[in-house]
Amino acid sequence: MPSTRTTVLAGITAAVTTATLTLNAHADTPAAHDRAAAARCAHPADVLDLTDWKLTLPTGDDEDPTEIAQPELATYSAEPWFRAESGCEAVRFRAAVNGVTTGGSSYPRAELREMTDGGEDEAAWSTTDGTHTLLVREAFTALPAERPYMVGAQVHGGGDDVTVFRLEGSSLYITDGDDRHHHLVTDDYGLGTEFEARFVAENGRIAVYYNGRRETTISHDSDTNYFKAGAYTQANCDNSEPCADDNHGEVRISRIEVTHS
Repeated sequence: MPSTRTTVLAGITAAVTTATLTLNAHADTPAAHDRAAAARCAHPADVLDLTDWKLTLPTGDDEDPTEIAQPELATYSAEPWFRAESGCEAVRFRAAVNGVTTGGSSYPRAELREMTDGGEDEAAWSTTDGTHTLLVREAFTALPAERPYMVGAQVHGGGDDVTVFRLEGSSLYITDGDDRHHHLVTDDYGLGTEFEARFVAENGRIAVYYNGRRETTISHDSDTNYFKAGAYTQANCDNSEPCADDNHGEVRISRIEVTHS
């Protein structure tokens, strides 16, 4: 039979070995978590429900930017313009001043456009029929030089925007058509500050909310409306230097939800 001393030493050795294995297991946990997170959110559609959306990017040919619709959008990403964060908490949208623009705008965008039927058809709803709501939780994270202007979410009607959340430096506005400064939400916005934007369209009007508080109401009677969200940079190489990829606007979106009733 082993001596008492030998038995005690064996017990101590086993305990130390168990503790070491336990510490090693905990030490591996962050890396394992990161790998698991990366597997969960390889694409932006793993973070946000993009079923009824189409994406426009600031890439492609002149006045013919890249457009990604469903089902391709479900497994699509494009560094650095449209990407999921490594922690699976949000999606980054970026548009540089030298980006490709649509034929109807001189400014580049990495922006979602509302669709219907699983992304097959373009949405077009009336402000006088039913209730239509967009909720976006977002943060402006970068602004272009010289002209630090960005649009982060909007109601679009036919060929023009109806009302948008627009940041100019540290001043966040809600617009009304061509009136860019219709309503000042705050003149002390700090980049990276997350907020909740919400549009509620019904009875010929659009109520606009910031962090749950109604800021203004826009009168608008139209049946060709749809929602948009992302990074719509309000600058280009004619008014912002340098004319390069690293001169850009960026928006971080952690939640997006549309309801129609």
